[in-house]
Amino acid sequence: MKILLLGSGELGKEFTIAAQRIGQIVIAVDSYENAPAMQVAHDFEVINMLDGDALDRIVAKHKPDFIVPEIEAIRTVRFYDYEKQGITVVPSAKAANFTMNRKAIRDLAAKELGLKTANYRYATTADELKKGVEAVGMPCVVKPLMSSSGKGQSTIKTEADIEKAWNYAVEGSRGDVVEVIVEAFVKFNSEITLLTVVQNNNPTLFCAPIGHRQERGDYQESWQPTRISDKDLYEAQDMAEKVTEALGGAGLFGVEFFLADDGVYFSELSPRPHDTGMVTLAGTQNFNEFELHLRAILSLPIFEITLEKAGASAVILASENSTNPTYSGIENIASLPKTDFRIFGKPTSRPYRRMGVALINDSLETPIEEVVEKAKKAASLVTVNS
Repeated sequence: MKILLLGSGELGKEFTIAAQRIGQIVIAVDSYENAPAMQVAHDFEVINMLDGDALDRIVAKHKPDFIVPEIEAIRTVRFYDYEKQGITVVPSAKAANFTMNRKAIRDLAAKELGLKTANYRYATTADELKKGVEAVGMPCVVKPLMSSSGKGQSTIKTEADIEKAWNYAVEGSRGDVVEVIVEAFVKFNSEITLLTVVQNNNPTLFCAPIGHRQERGDYQESWQPTRISDKDLYEAQDMAEKVTEALGGAGLFGVEFFLADDGVYFSELSPRPHDTGMVTLAGTQNFNEFELHLRAILSLPIFEITLEKAGASAVILASENSTNPTYSGIENIASLPKTDFRIFGKPTSRPYRRMGVALINDSLETPIEEVVEKAKKAASLVTVNS
């Protein structure tokens, strides 16, 4: 099969490797040359994916069997036409359109499906944001409707923060949507990602929940499994199944939840492998998240997902701008037991850009806090040089 991959970052790179291992053809697309997935794909294209005509051109050129979005900033409305042409959009044109914009997915979850979410409002100006803050109360969280990896996300604690939050959200927004969502702050005890695998002809499956910690709206460490009560797990699985069924299609979804004293809150959803799910590259499961996504897309039956080990991932971040980043300390991380790592191969760096990840596995009897600490220490051994 021929797969047109829209977005060629580190997640797309791992997906491409998984696809090639079972004989698929991948054309990697992004807005800049030498993106990570392009380095391992059969072919590549460099376009502005918000340009619908440019999208039409490469779809007509390559005639893919599947279109697999990996980022948000895509003219997703074109996907409906591609489906009519007989191309499978992953997981579906509806899912891609709804989840590329936080407004659509949040309204689907809260208003149509009745899932528990934080109180929220939308704003298209700084004045509207101020009114939204008054409605949901402080502290609250502001996010662009279209962004990734926490870009543009901030917390408002005082009235003086509102204008700064608006400017930061607009600056961090991807695409051409200038609108934000402001959410009441949920007093949660933890956050989880529930990787949910929807199959075409077989039951929906769930990976063991993944815990994670964020800074600047972006994940820093993730671990699997994480502590969760049977009651909360059942509730999260029920919510995940409802929202993925409403979106349609097959593939792996990264569904995020807050776990609070008063239950489980739906937070967000990505219709593709999730950054926190990179922990599965540590061998925590019988299939990692990229293999699961691919198998579900191709309608290859997945009998079960088994938890094999405890694991943790910790990001390797850049601290400076560079057009030719290099790395030191790799020999140190390579010498550690039960440790692996990935250098993503991004051609440029900037402060806080995710450039690699450290991966640790251990026995399921090992306290997960110890595994996370090992991952953090491993990641600290690698330095990104400008």
